[in-house]
Amino acid sequence: MTALILFDFDGTLADTASDLAAAANRQRIRVGLEPLPLEVLRPYSSAGARGLLRCALNLTPADEAYEAHRVQFLKDYEVAMMVDTCLFEGVTELLAQIKNEGMTWGIVTNKATYLATPLVAALGLAQDCAVLVCGDTTAHTKPHPLPLLHAAQQAGFGVERCLYVGDDLRDIQAAQAAGMPSIAAAYGYCGREHPPETWQADHCVYSAKDMWPAIKQLIG
Repeated sequence: MTALILFDFDGTLADTASDLAAAANRQRIRVGLEPLPLEVLRPYSSAGARGLLRCALNLTPADEAYEAHRVQFLKDYEVAMMVDTCLFEGVTELLAQIKNEGMTWGIVTNKATYLATPLVAALGLAQDCAVLVCGDTTAHTKPHPLPLLHAAQQAGFGVERCLYVGDDLRDIQAAQAAGMPSIAAAYGYCGREHPPETWQADHCVYSAKDMWPAIKQLIG
């Protein structure tokens, strides 16, 4: 039976943390601070500029300096976003398995289109990706359900034949709000505040190589 498997991008399909952390550290260097180790910045990568600037510079959107640093962060990231970025181990085989089983897959990310589209292409995902919904595709971003509902509609699937995989609590909240089963990608960035085991996802998977059995169980 056909189904649509939707994935988050950063921390779920692609390991983008090194290049995101490098852009965050460039902001620290500009204000005279030492770079932070990747292991410190990595958990904030799924939260994008907001999370990384909070970690790197202790800035939030309420701070006057935040917007200028956010703009510069995105500029720095855009020019060097494929230095170390790669697919997580097992992702290529997982996507091939989905295709071989006659299922369809797509991506729903909060990343802006101008960043996500070239990354998806550079990683060789564009050809088989049935739908790409980005942070500026719809009026709301995750955890709102609209991006997931839009992806299902664009790909021609009812929500009962979809599931969503992500490495952030917002991903699971979006799936639940959209009425889709969900899988927590616990190998991703996941943040520090709420362990993925507490997100109430239908499954929690610790490697992309182990994702397929969970998908099969949920899709039936």
